[in-house]
Formats: sequence, C-alpha cells, structure tokens
Amino acid sequence: MTEDAEHQAQRLEKEAQDQAEWLAQHTTQDPQLQQEWIRQDNLAYGGLIAIGVVLVQPFVGGASLDIAGMICVVAFAVAIPLLAALVLVSRLEAFRHRRTNSRMVVVAKATAQGSAFVGLVGGFWHIYWIAGVGVLVSAFVALGVHSAGYTRLELGERPASRAGEAAGEPAKPGDADA
Repeated sequence: MTEDAEHQAQRLEKEAQDQAEWLAQHTTQDPQLQQEWIRQDNLAYGGLIAIGVVLVQPFVGGASLDIAGMICVVAFAVAIPLLAALVLVSRLEAFRHRRTNSRMVVVAKATAQGSAFVGLVGGFWHIYWIAGVGVLVSAFVALGVHSAGYTRLELGERPASRAGEAAGEPAKPGDADA
C-alpha cells in the first residue's frame, strides 16, 4: 500500500469516527431534541391508552371472546397500566427537561408499546381478519416512513449546529452550509 493510500485511509477513518461521535452527541445530548422526544412519547402513550379503552370497551359485556378478542383484551390489560405510568414519567421528564435512563423504564416502554400493538392488531383481527393484516402491514410501513423522515430531518441536510457556530467549528459533512 502506498503512503498516499495509507494517508487517505487514515483520513477517511478519522472522518467517519468524527461523524459517529458528532451523531452520538447530537442525538443524545441535544436538549431540544430530548424535549421533542418527551412530547412525542407523551402523545403516543395517551393515544395508545385511548385506543385501548375504545377497543376493549365492547368486550367488557362478558360475551365469549374468540382468540383475537382475547388477545386484544389481555394485551391492553398489560399495556394500559404501563402506559399510564409512562405518561407520569414523561411528565416528570418534561419538568426536569431531561429523559430518564432507567432500564426499568426502557423495558416498560417496550412492553407497553409492544402489548398495545398486539392488542390493536388483535382488536382489528377480531372485527375482520383482513383489517388486522392491514394494521400489521401499515404499522411496518409507518415505521419506515417515520425512520426515513427522522433520518432526513435530523441527520440529512441540516444547518450547522449552534454549538459548532458558537465555537467557530467548521460545519460537519452533510450540513447544508458545507
């Protein structure tokens, strides 16, 4: 390997490492981004609670349930109390202007959101199986849409960071002004 190629490889490795560090710093330390995540979480938790109450309400009458209806009821029975606790946690996060790093909260989020999703699919499947499949498929499409939108807005073309401008640092690769 020539000296120029080695120098080029080292430079590219350094640039990639700098970008990774900037990305980690940007996505975990940006207070405005954290506040937005807290608002989005709160909205999602409240919405999932409302959906759960609406979907479970017809089953409260005690009529016998098919498998899909039973899955809906049990999944929301798990999800709703966890979602309520997460609403309270997110209110505290908003008050403190930071997100919690508790493992128990992370597990509760995954369990609550997963259970609510299973309950949603089960509820629509109970109504008509193709509706359950539609919810399942559209949820995965929506996940891709959200991921693409987030990636483009937060990591794609963006103005130079305020911290970088204040410190006189040059814009990072991918910045709109670069």
